[in-house]
Amino acid sequence: MVPTIHGMLDSGNCYKPRLLMALTDRPFRHVETSTRDGTTRTAEFLAKNPAGQCPLLDLGDGRLLAESNAILVYLGEGTPFLPTEPFERAQMLRWMFFEQNAHEGSVAVRRSLTVYPERASAATPERMALTLANGTAALTVMERHLAEYPFFGGDRPSLADIALYPYTASAPEGGFDLTPLPAVRAWIAAIEALPGFRPRDWVPPAP
Repeated sequence: MVPTIHGMLDSGNCYKPRLLMALTDRPFRHVETSTRDGTTRTAEFLAKNPAGQCPLLDLGDGRLLAESNAILVYLGEGTPFLPTEPFERAQMLRWMFFEQNAHEGSVAVRRSLTVYPERASAATPERMALTLANGTAALTVMERHLAEYPFFGGDRPSLADIALYPYTASAPEGGFDLTPLPAVRAWIAAIEALPGFRPRDWVPPAP
């Protein structure tokens, strides 16, 4: 049974599972579902995810899974992107937690405040300055790691790289300058060179 991913094309969180499915060459169905047009607040969607958030994975057999990184772990099972050695897996999860706790809340939020007109009222000078400072700090942590290792999975890409890629690649849209971060820029290029890579606006053809 082909799974369905409910997601918003412009969302980095929703891009993560689509990118993993592309990299592993597996079929799925995309249903555009957005916080911007209200489709995440419909009674039908809220019955599937009371949090009213996407992405949402629907396995077609009654099982539903929310939260982008949880979806990655489920879809990553049995693929080269999910380490089987316990410490390597824990290191991968460490960077996935970092992505949600330090990176997404600053880098992604500042981009959202910058590119979506409906969020302009929330883009106060204080908030923009704080997200810039926190996002720059998170990107600097990534730069230090990538100066020693090619990926966040060590010598090969893992789910952590897929989790961190979307909002790092789009960071300049939020006003972040990646020029002083050569290791981060090299890592972005390496992800984009992986076989099967597809850009953020990609969805599979309709069945």
